[in-house]
Amino acid sequence: MTQDRLPKTIPLFPLPATVLFPKTYLPLHIFEPRYREMVEDALNDSAEAARMIGMVLLKENWGKDYYGNPPIHPIGCIGQIMQVHRLNDGRYNLVLYGQDPFQVKKQFYDKSYRRAWIEPFPARPAGGRPAGEAVAALSDPLRSELVRSLQGYAQLRGWENQITTLLEMRLDDERLVQLLSSELDTTPIEKQFLLESEDLAQQSRRLIDLIGFMTEEYRSRKEANRPWNIGD
Repeated sequence: MTQDRLPKTIPLFPLPATVLFPKTYLPLHIFEPRYREMVEDALNDSAEAARMIGMVLLKENWGKDYYGNPPIHPIGCIGQIMQVHRLNDGRYNLVLYGQDPFQVKKQFYDKSYRRAWIEPFPARPAGGRPAGEAVAALSDPLRSELVRSLQGYAQLRGWENQITTLLEMRLDDERLVQLLSSELDTTPIEKQFLLESEDLAQQSRRLIDLIGFMTEEYRSRKEANRPWNIGD
């Protein structure tokens, strides 16, 4: 999907601990009645938003008004319904595929679930292409730095085989960065920070910083739990 074809209005599915990234897959189990209606509407919509759901992260203290309309982070990601299985009791199992990031400009409350008028994120510069499309690939030094930081963290955690397998897949820069942003053990708010990057290079630098922080944090915890020996 190009940002020129971004739907103007989409249903919103806010969750407290889930951030969808472009070019990644997200399985979902839909059980609340309002979100069953959301899925039904998305599947039956013949307009530009057909089979599209806007995934957004709930802000802190969302539990006080979860069944109402608690505040959300305004930057989200469009998910296209790729697989759907309706269960006998009306629940759904879905698989979404991440499309483009968006910014919520206005929310609508005319249905049991929220809808939003959205615009592309990052915003389109006057007379130019979207800022988010300005950098489609990483420089060689930046990709190398990202891979080195990832390998160092993987070695510390004992994940060398998994990371070697990932790198052998030879993913393009965007798929690699988005997959790492989605799958690494960062917090939801850290993932939101990554999603809100202005371009792929900024997202990669933020990812490198987060991996460095996690590396030092894990090393410190490991050292703190190390048995003391006489003479240390």
